[in-house]
Amino acid sequence: ESDTASEISFQFNRHKKTPSIGSHSSDMASVSSVSGSVLSVYSGDFGSVDAQGMVEFALDYDEKNREFQVHVSQCKDLAVVDEKKGRSDPYVKTYLLPDKARMGKRKTSVKKRTVNPIYNEVLRYKIEKMVLLIQKLNLSVWHNDPLGRNSFLGEIEIDLASWDWSNRKLNWYPLKPRSLSAVNGVDHRGVMSLSIKYVPPGSLGKCGPKNPPSGEVHIWVKDVRDLLQLRPSGVDSFVKCYVLPDTSKKSYQKTRVIKRDTNPVFNHTIVYDGFHTEDLKDACVELTVWDHEKLTNHFLGGIRLGLGTGLSYGISVDWMDSTQEEVAFWQEMMLAANEWIEGLLPLRSL
Repeated sequence: ESDTASEISFQFNRHKKTPSIGSHSSDMASVSSVSGSVLSVYSGDFGSVDAQGMVEFALDYDEKNREFQVHVSQCKDLAVVDEKKGRSDPYVKTYLLPDKARMGKRKTSVKKRTVNPIYNEVLRYKIEKMVLLIQKLNLSVWHNDPLGRNSFLGEIEIDLASWDWSNRKLNWYPLKPRSLSAVNGVDHRGVMSLSIKYVPPGSLGKCGPKNPPSGEVHIWVKDVRDLLQLRPSGVDSFVKCYVLPDTSKKSYQKTRVIKRDTNPVFNHTIVYDGFHTEDLKDACVELTVWDHEKLTNHFLGGIRLGLGTGLSYGISVDWMDSTQEEVAFWQEMMLAANEWIEGLLPLRSL
C-alpha cells in the first residue's frame, strides 16, 4: 500500500530521570528555532488602535542585481498609540506573500514621537523577477514598544503580478485596517491526508528475551494538497517525521522529494516501535513539510499529533501544543487499537 516502509525504534525510556529528559532539550533546538522564526511573523498587537493615515513609497526591480526594492519615503497622519503622552514611535515593515517566512521581513528604522515620520530608506529583496511576479507585497506600519508589544497602525497589500513596473515614482497610499481574512487565513498552508495506527505490546505474536513485548505506532503519509507555490514551476516538497521528545537520528525519517507539484502524493509509511501504551500520553508525532533546494530547505507547514497537554514525562515543553483536531485524531487512535484511523489535517506554522 505504500512505496516505502521505514521501521525505527522509539528511543525514549519513560523511566529515565529528569537530567536525561533534559538532555533532549538541546537536541530540540534546531526544530524549535525553525518554529520560532515562523511564529515571529505573526507577532504583534493587532487592533489596539484604528488604522489611519497614509504611506508614501515606490517600487522598483533592479534587473542587473536581480533585486526587488521598496523605497519607503514617509508616512503622515498616523494613529496616536500612547494618548497620555500623545506619541507614536512608528516603523514600516514589509513581507512577500504567500510565504512570509521564506523571504523574511524587512523593516525601516524607528522614528520616535511622531505621527508624520520621514524615512527615505530602501528595503531590498534578492529575488528572481519570475518568482517575484507570483508574490504579493505586504507593507505595514507599526508602533515600536520597548516591551515588544508592538501596535499595528495600518497596512497595504499589492499584487505584484499586476503592478505597473514602469511606475517608479513615489506615490501616497491610504493605510487600511488588518482584514479578518488576513488574520485568520494567513496561516493556510495546505492540508495533509494521513492514517495512523497503534499496535499495543504483545499483539505482534510470540515474545522472547531477544524480542521483548513492544508496541508500535504506524504513520501512513498519503498526500498533501494546496501547498504554497514558491516558484512558477510549483514546489519540490518532502515530509520530515520525528517522535518527540526524541530528536535523534534514530527518530528522524523523511519521504522522497516530489518535484514541481503543489499537491504531492507521497504514499509513505513509517513504523516506530518501542512504544508502551503509557508513552502515548507523553510522546508527540511531528510531521513537517519542506520545500527542497540545494542550499537550504524551506519550511512550508506541519502538524503535531499528541494530547497537547504542554507536558512530556512531567516536563513542560512548547512542542506539546496540538490543536483540537490533532488531539482528537490522536485520541481516536489510542481508543481504537490495531485499526487505521484516517484524517485530513490542516498544516500550520507550528
